[in-house]
Amino acid sequence: MGVVSESDLLAKVAFEASGHRPRPIGRLRERRLHGKARGETAADLMTRPVITVPPGATVAEAAWLSALSRLKWMPVTDREGRLHGVVRRDSLLQALTRDDAGIRAGVEAVVEATRSPADRDAVQVAVHDGIVELTGRMPAATARRLLAEIERIADVIEVKNLLGPGT
Repeated sequence: MGVVSESDLLAKVAFEASGHRPRPIGRLRERRLHGKARGETAADLMTRPVITVPPGATVAEAAWLSALSRLKWMPVTDREGRLHGVVRRDSLLQALTRDDAGIRAGVEAVVEATRSPADRDAVQVAVHDGIVELTGRMPAATARRLLAEIERIADVIEVKNLLGPGT
């Protein structure tokens, strides 16, 4: 139905502390805040409509919606409006700014799952500013699958394939 945010409560507290009244020909937003500030129930104070993000949204999609809406947190709801959780802006930012070491760990896990046990040290991974560089040897078909998987890893900007043919 709606959400009571810090901003909604701040307007109420500021109104009560300052006694501020909107100008007779005040801006619409100021009038809305004044109306909320006089509210006595959650329904009076809450912001409507609620801006939510679906559970299947990517981190980037959720971050973009948060930025456009200037929200510090957003409810995660399904199509029926059931609450699954809340995502905070700082969590989104942290997920989007993973460092090279974090990217490398993710790439190495994919390499480990893709290569055969006999090719223990066949592929080396380097990451700099989100650009992944693969060197070593690997069969062409396996390398294609590996590259496709690595390109789907969050924060990977580019993949430089320097792999030679393997046995």
